[in-house]
Amino acid sequence: MHIHILGICGTFMGGLAALARESGHKVTGCDTGVYPPMSDQLRALGIELVEGYGADQMAFAPDVFVIGNVVSRARLPDGMPKYPLMEAILDSGLPYTSGPQWLSGHVLHHPTHHPTGPRHVLAVAGTHGKTTTTAMLTWILECAGMKPGFLVGGVPLNFGVSARLGEGNTFVIEADEYDTAFFDKRSKFVHYRPRTALLNNLEFDHADIFDDLAAIERQFHHLVRTVPSRGRVVINATEDSLQRVLEKGCWSEQTLFGTHSRNQTGFTAHGEPHDFQVLKAGEPVARVQWTLSGVHNQLNALAAMAAAEHVGVSPAAAAEALASFQNVKRRMEVRGVVRKNSDDGNGEITVYDDFAHHPTAIQTTVDGLRRQLNSSGRQDDRILAIFEPRSNTMKLGTMTAQLPDSLAQADLAFCHSGGLDWDARAALAPMGARAQVASTIDELVAQVSAVARAGDHLLCMSNGGFGGIHARLLQALKP
Repeated sequence: MHIHILGICGTFMGGLAALARESGHKVTGCDTGVYPPMSDQLRALGIELVEGYGADQMAFAPDVFVIGNVVSRARLPDGMPKYPLMEAILDSGLPYTSGPQWLSGHVLHHPTHHPTGPRHVLAVAGTHGKTTTTAMLTWILECAGMKPGFLVGGVPLNFGVSARLGEGNTFVIEADEYDTAFFDKRSKFVHYRPRTALLNNLEFDHADIFDDLAAIERQFHHLVRTVPSRGRVVINATEDSLQRVLEKGCWSEQTLFGTHSRNQTGFTAHGEPHDFQVLKAGEPVARVQWTLSGVHNQLNALAAMAAAEHVGVSPAAAAEALASFQNVKRRMEVRGVVRKNSDDGNGEITVYDDFAHHPTAIQTTVDGLRRQLNSSGRQDDRILAIFEPRSNTMKLGTMTAQLPDSLAQADLAFCHSGGLDWDARAALAPMGARAQVASTIDELVAQVSAVARAGDHLLCMSNGGFGGIHARLLQALKP
């Protein structure tokens, strides 16, 4: 089969392309801004890429067009279609489908990929931590010898790739609640039909497609409805929003994780996030000792262990696997260190890259770094939070009131305001002189460079490339 993918360079569609190619299909695709590293990864797989969405791509004559959710029926100011290829597909009556629908029919539930029986799909959903938890769960199954397939919205460092078919009967997938396509406004995850569904957390996000939290809860319940009676739903017991989802009906086994009075039989943790005992129904079952920090990662670990147990991996074996878990690229990833000659501080400025873009994720990331510094005796080190409100939700300005609190543990904050329709300075005014705003990356780099000193930790947070700010800061800070 020949498939032509519209929007191929996104993390999900790029992973789908890799899986399709590994399955033996011919794959071509298009996108705007076709650039490394995704373009290099796809071309290395023998996938021809086209810049833009020109109607001349009809000449590829694929068996089916696979449409990413970046594509719409939008019009340009001159009235011309923004995606002329899509209009040509519709006008010609040629077959097309969404990425999640194609993935479900040709990978997750296609008989040739699981000759021993239906493939066991483990889906990881939640507003935050999906990518990290998916990577954790996949690594646990890999260490258990299960050779799982996976599709992750990032690059797990233990694997070096974001997707593979796998040789075993399990497939782990990051289950995104964002909409499927312009012609299918259901969340992506309703297509995956998991036997194990992990609900990590749930709060308001994606303000461009959801009116309120209740609308997202409804989509999460659609996912719960698809889990079979012999399946398992793994739920964060601390989240009231997830309890409301379950109250709408649940027909599968439920396993809870997290510290909460309602969690009497599930998985809990005792100890520091980097070294903790795992208890099930109050009884010790494992101990996790690893390099990750933060309570959020402790919860992610409990969730992954509860899900892995459903396919036969003991908590003790899961804990042993997590000891060698290397996290995901762009999760508190150190991009470089500049050494400074100074009488104060530790002589180093460290630059980090993190994917955080929602206020809760920003707060979790900053707080996690602060805890890490405090526990290592470096409580006097400063955290400089450098971020851009780039996601659709943040661009709409629906969460600006949460920003000052999310940055409370940062000593200084620097916001890139380019492209925003709301006033970033007004939003950050409660922080006073601790916050600065810049409309360009050059200005932002200059602001940070002017105040950075030995012992500082420069935490860059964005769900995009952030204009290459990491390398630019490292260059600007060189002695």
